[in-house]
Amino acid sequence: TMEGFVIGKVLTLEKVAGKDKLKLLKVNIGTEELNIVTNAPNVVEGSNVVVATIGSTVTIDGEETEVKEAKVGGVISQGMLCDPPMLGWSGGGSGNAALVPDTFEPGDSPPERRPRMDGKSDEPEEKEEPMDKAKAKEAKKAAAKAAREAKKAGKADSKEAGDA
Repeated sequence: TMEGFVIGKVLTLEKVAGKDKLKLLKVNIGTEELNIVTNAPNVVEGSNVVVATIGSTVTIDGEETEVKEAKVGGVISQGMLCDPPMLGWSGGGSGNAALVPDTFEPGDSPPERRPRMDGKSDEPEEKEEPMDKAKAKEAKKAAAKAAREAKKAGKADSKEAGDA
């Protein structure tokens, strides 16, 4: 379930002193701002992330773990960022933060499936390729027909010229 998981917007991001991969984020989750420590490489200021709040349960490597306020790299972390596998999303690597587009507001519930980040929806779109092929075929046919008719007309012209 998505109980306790909310969308958060990364307001600030700073490196944790003495820790190469750790970043301290200030994340707006709609009702409050949390300090969250992460090592997710794909997070930047302005990212919309999925936050597992304190008291929620996440599954890491098949084991359910309750999210608690914890010291990570000597800094208090008030929740954690979810990666796509924790949310049951297909696609999106483990260890990368699950990101959602700007259509989500801080405090929203995360989507059931991984959203597209290019602004398009995941709904199956009308495929245009077969249509284009058909159009191309029609255009070819029309061109060929026009060419044949031009040839005929040309022959007719030359016949008439020859008869004269």
